[in-house]
Amino acid sequence: MIQYAGLSEINGPLVCLEGAKGVSYDEIAEIKLEDGTKRLGRVVEMQGDKVVLQVFEGTNGISLTNTKISFTGKPLEIPLSTEMLGRTFNGAGKPIDGLGEVFPQKYGDINGRALNPVARSYPRNYIHTGISSIDALMTLIRGQKLPIFSGSGLSHNKLAVQIVKQAKIADSEGKDFAVVFAAMGVQNDVAEYFRRSFEETGVIQRVCMFLNLSNDPIIERILTPRCALTVAEYLAFEKNMHILVIMTDLTSYCEALREFSSSKGEIPGRKGYPGYLYSDLASMYERAGVVEGSTGSVTQIPILTMPNDDITHPIPDLTAYITEGQIVFDRNLDQTGIYPGLSVLLSLSRLMKDGIGEQYTRADHADVSNQLFACYARVQDARALASVIGEDELSASDKAIMKFGTMFEKYFLNQGFNENRSMDETLDLAWDLLSLLPASELDRVNEQLIKEHYHPENAKRFV
Repeated sequence: MIQYAGLSEINGPLVCLEGAKGVSYDEIAEIKLEDGTKRLGRVVEMQGDKVVLQVFEGTNGISLTNTKISFTGKPLEIPLSTEMLGRTFNGAGKPIDGLGEVFPQKYGDINGRALNPVARSYPRNYIHTGISSIDALMTLIRGQKLPIFSGSGLSHNKLAVQIVKQAKIADSEGKDFAVVFAAMGVQNDVAEYFRRSFEETGVIQRVCMFLNLSNDPIIERILTPRCALTVAEYLAFEKNMHILVIMTDLTSYCEALREFSSSKGEIPGRKGYPGYLYSDLASMYERAGVVEGSTGSVTQIPILTMPNDDITHPIPDLTAYITEGQIVFDRNLDQTGIYPGLSVLLSLSRLMKDGIGEQYTRADHADVSNQLFACYARVQDARALASVIGEDELSASDKAIMKFGTMFEKYFLNQGFNENRSMDETLDLAWDLLSLLPASELDRVNEQLIKEHYHPENAKRFV
């Protein structure tokens, strides 16, 4: 292995080396400091014999003259094993739980493998979260990528923990289901909340957790989601498991990418983010799916906080282009004490129609979902009218729909942190709420379903 001595330049997390030969883009280099300590770097740019390296652990303490560099000839790889379930790693895939190194069954390139689009199978069946608003109205399908758009100070971390705690695949006892959880740029107290919550609820043994703290190097933050997805792909496509990947907060990841791009002197795009932000996000989101020849699946729930609650910001905007729907938090609902305060009318799951119904959930699921959307849309119209003319001046029909909206938010959207509702409980609750309205106003469900499930006497409990 050829070893090069000395650097020509140090700029933030980057170091420059001249005279290197036979080096490849994305290749990993070993950097030996003057005191003998070693760090890892990655080739991010090449101009002739000049190579720019991104140093994972930062450049503090690196000298221009007494630093030695050798190239490994390989991209960054992490050890892969089923023993990674129940373990906690840093953003670069190093164990931080004090349980020692992982004995690898193989090593995997964190950039993933190229998937032939023709080899993809269409996502079917659903993942049960136990949360009524998600299961009934924006159902999560296996192999889907369904992001959560939240805002600063909202309860997305609490929701993430509840999903990890309650998620399961519908037709299994859960022995082949696991969660890969990646946290990026989180404060120490948030990281401890995640770790403690998983341990106290007893789900830690089926969770592989990657934690990148806010004071960790930004380079490690860029690696975190790719390390997590590499583990997920290994467990899904080689061990035939169903893997749910939850990544929070993608906004921290994108800001790290912007900072890194700026340090390289690249021309910025919208709001200073690099012009390749779309393709960079796509390279992660598109690693979800179901592949022919494997019974496993990778399902993604990326969580991002929208700066200033702006859904047109480049991060949620580009994410929405790539993914198959979105779950959106509503700050007004959250402030009224409703948890989870999800915006029903702004949220959707584009793959939901193919993973619900008699074969997967229940025969009335699609019709009930459509009727709830239609009625809640009418609630917003009635509330807007009431704000102008006063609630007392509303018609009897509008007053009924206003009451439905209040009860829908109080009993259906609102749900306890430890409340795990089955699909039958969720759909039965939806029917009881719809029974607050005259049957003649339920125009999205057929007559047979109304005869089977419409019971006005059950609606009397909503006061």
